Amino acid sequence: MGAERCLGEVSDIMSRMPAFLTILGSVALLAGAEWPQLRGPQGRGVSNSSTLPRQFGPNQKVIWKVNLPWGHSSPVISGDRIFLTGAEGGEKSGAGLNKVSDQGGRLFTICLDRKTGRVLWMQPAPRPRQERFQPTNSPASPSPVVDGDTVYVFFGDFGVLAYGFDGKERWRHPLGPFNNVNGHGSSPIIYGRMLLLVCDQDTNSFLIALDKRTGKLIYTIDRSEFTRSYVTPLVYQPPNGRAELIVPGAYTLIAYDVENGRKLWWIGGLSWQPKSMPIEYEGLIYAHWWESGGEAETVTETPRFREILQQVDANQDGRISKEETRRDERLHRIFDSIDLAMDGWLDERDWENHRARRASRNSLLAVRPGGRGDVGATHIVWRMQKFLPNCPTPLIYQGVMYLIKDGGILTTLNPKTGEIYKQGRLTGALDTYYSSPVAGAGLVYFCSQTGKVSIVKAGAQWEMVGQTDLEDEIYATPALVDNRIYLRTRHTLYCFGD
Repeated sequence: MGAERCLGEVSDIMSRMPAFLTILGSVALLAGAEWPQLRGPQGRGVSNSSTLPRQFGPNQKVIWKVNLPWGHSSPVISGDRIFLTGAEGGEKSGAGLNKVSDQGGRLFTICLDRKTGRVLWMQPAPRPRQERFQPTNSPASPSPVVDGDTVYVFFGDFGVLAYGFDGKERWRHPLGPFNNVNGHGSSPIIYGRMLLLVCDQDTNSFLIALDKRTGKLIYTIDRSEFTRSYVTPLVYQPPNGRAELIVPGAYTLIAYDVENGRKLWWIGGLSWQPKSMPIEYEGLIYAHWWESGGEAETVTETPRFREILQQVDANQDGRISKEETRRDERLHRIFDSIDLAMDGWLDERDWENHRARRASRNSLLAVRPGGRGDVGATHIVWRMQKFLPNCPTPLIYQGVMYLIKDGGILTTLNPKTGEIYKQGRLTGALDTYYSSPVAGAGLVYFCSQTGKVSIVKAGAQWEMVGQTDLEDEIYATPALVDNRIYLRTRHTLYCFGD
């Protein structure tokens, strides 16, 4: 009788084992889930997922999907929570898919349950102003960053806010107003006790370090010599020595001591308004700049300010009004784009920035970090000037670098030498790209502006293995966590998986 009872208990335990293992597996899956910032851990865009879908679509391999307020911020993940930001009102379409709606509306920080997609909370942010943004941007473009049990968000229309995972505000740090004609795109990052944020704009650029626990200012770096950018910085930890904060800016790459903001080394001669993140791979730093016209072989000659004054400064007051430029049709046409302070006058700073912009050249740099001062002649390992993306950050995965250029031109190259392995077009997605590529399980994902997602088998001699059309614009970069793809279109957040 005792033996029969024992066997019965064993049988009962075994019958419940599958359910128990499913629960245990779900707990383990959620506990290990981390994609804490834009492009995931260390901003690399690489997942440790063992399997990811090659085929999916609006109604295929959808674990869940949820409609959300529009915005371009990318989803970040911690455990069983997903965080992003959104806006209502003022919606514009960069590809003409949606009409412009009314100005106004609120800004939100949004938290969702990762297993179900259920919205757990939406906290409205203060919005004391409504700054300009171009149609391919949004007032909710910077991505959140998560650390421990706190999520941090940045809105150009307010500043920085910190929330607990329960949705309760922990602190706020107002910033601005800003002078960035296209709106903001830089996302905050966390290093140690600090939250770091680049606020480059056409006047009064700066970088701040805040205490992540209190929101109090630790230091400010004056970057007023730089005009607008949309970069998210990188913290590089050398094998020996103090961590360096790597910040691309207009025409210049700079490294600061992350602990105190002291300028360490820099490289000049680059292009205007960088948009992508710098990345680190096996001891080298990679950063790139691209701007229309920056691929020409020869530098464009532009008159000095004193020369242009002689031509158009009718009242000889040492500055140029828009009315005075009527005698120069081209100058009159581009006046507003040169007037950095938007005060109706061109001064020497405005003109010198214009000259630098016309003379700049696009560049992808591989840089050996370290050194002091100007290291442009000593620390550039290789440089590439063509086939470069506009917005997407380069991806390095399994020893291969991937560049996606507008028009769907995909280039793979050797990150150590810059040698090109293969170039070709992503057939069916000859489009504009804002989302950065991400990789995992031997696959690389490229999302175009109009919603085409191309799946490529990773490798120097890459090949397409799948493509889908989500039928909505994509600006956000996907998160790849625990064999699932979390992908935000303009109006929907999807969870795809096998």
